[in-house]
Amino acid sequence: MELSALQQRIKKLYGTKDAQRGVEGTFLWFTEEVGELAAALREERHGKLPRKELEREFADVLAWLATLANLAGIDLGQAVLDKYGSDCPGCRKTPCACSLLEKP
Repeated sequence: MELSALQQRIKKLYGTKDAQRGVEGTFLWFTEEVGELAAALREERHGKLPRKELEREFADVLAWLATLANLAGIDLGQAVLDKYGSDCPGCRKTPCACSLLEKP
């Protein structure tokens, strides 16, 4: 599924609720999902979580990110293309040559 299709699907499913919740409330849900993903990654690494559950946590984080983008009027597909569509935004090379200590 492409990012634009994901955004439209999320908007169709939850757009009314999301608008009522607003950006601030939605951001709180998003951060909770990121925390759940962090816990799932830890559990999966230690063999305590089925892979399918980890996949669901990734999907949740992406869905809440799409919700935030919808509320902010951001086309995620275009934003990703603009920033990462060619070379690394930090060092301007492919593959990235930034130090591991740098955030590109």
